[in-house]
Amino acid sequence: MRLAYSTNAFTRHSLAHAIDTIADLGFEGVEILCDRPHWFATEVSRAQVEDVATRLARRGLALSNLNANTANGYFDPAPPENVFEPALSNVDPVLRRWRQDYTLSAIELARIVGAPAVSITTGRPRPGCPPQQAFAYLVDSLKRICEAAERTGIRIGIEYEPGLLVERAEEVRAVLDAVGSELLGVNLDIGHSWLDGEGPEDAIELLAGRIWNVHVEDIRGMKHYHLVPGDGDMPFERYFAALRHARYDGFLTVELYTYLDAPAEAGRRALEHLSKLIPMHRAQRDA
Repeated sequence: MRLAYSTNAFTRHSLAHAIDTIADLGFEGVEILCDRPHWFATEVSRAQVEDVATRLARRGLALSNLNANTANGYFDPAPPENVFEPALSNVDPVLRRWRQDYTLSAIELARIVGAPAVSITTGRPRPGCPPQQAFAYLVDSLKRICEAAERTGIRIGIEYEPGLLVERAEEVRAVLDAVGSELLGVNLDIGHSWLDGEGPEDAIELLAGRIWNVHVEDIRGMKHYHLVPGDGDMPFERYFAALRHARYDGFLTVELYTYLDAPAEAGRRALEHLSKLIPMHRAQRDA
């Protein structure tokens, strides 16, 4: 397993600055935020994608994921916090279609830049739309998205989270079974899993073979606030051991959008702490 850092910690900076800083810190990979101010998927030109691909190659960074969980750039003005709308499960077919198209644009960006996966969320249950109906809308949306994914080979990772329509590993498993695409899997945020009360071993065993990327942050006192690894009480050793047992060999992507004032310092501390827990990464860095 290797360590990456998401650019969603750098939303007060340009994407170029974020990539260069992540490389300077010593991470091996980067996750690109598919939202403003970085890549709002429907507005990115081919030239911009190629510029980023060149920068990544020059800095020796691999891509762990394109993070299309949010589309806050849809709103004017932008919401004060992430709302995960328009959602793939929205009762409004126009909004649902917009989000499908936005995700298709992110898949095309991933194809061009060489990202292995695109992460998405399911949205929250909304008034006037029972969860069972929202689940049906979600499955229909994902079937269309997976058709495009299968043409390009890009994996789609559902990120589950407390309070969303899909918030536990067994619920994700039900979605995977209903959609039926081998390219549909999970963007596993271990902090979200912990907050859901799942045992690390049980959740990862259930999702084994369908985990495309792993988000890493610390949690303290069961409060959903992303902390620098080492500042909370997450049982990282249990998660990493379970991932190794499941033969996961992808990226652990640090996600610290809560540190907009000091993303570089937060990343430095995260890398220092996590490198002590991942012998393979430490050996590669020391080589």
